Amino acid sequence: MQSIRKTTVWIIPSGMRIARMSAGEMGSGAGKGGGGGGSIREAGGSFGRMEVAHEEEYFYKQRQEQLAKLKKQVINHEDFHSESIKHHEEAIARHKKAIEELKKK
Repeated sequence: MQSIRKTTVWIIPSGMRIARMSAGEMGSGAGKGGGGGGSIREAGGSFGRMEVAHEEEYFYKQRQEQLAKLKKQVINHEDFHSESIKHHEEAIARHKKAIEELKKK
């Protein structure tokens, strides 16, 4: 029998499209789950599934680190802008005071 491949197209926020072809469970042998991926995954079985689990865990941790860095960066931007607002308000107050002194003369 011929194997039937299902194609799923996902749209991710950046507008890029990713096509994912799958004919079975990831790590269950060569050509499944996006290609061979090395001798262990090609062999299939429990080692192949374990390798897939390790890869998924690695990418999950990588995404979590990226999100933490992004969150820290956003907080730093917020602090920077809050500090800038404070400095601008102080400058406005100084300039208003200088204008008032010039009007008195």
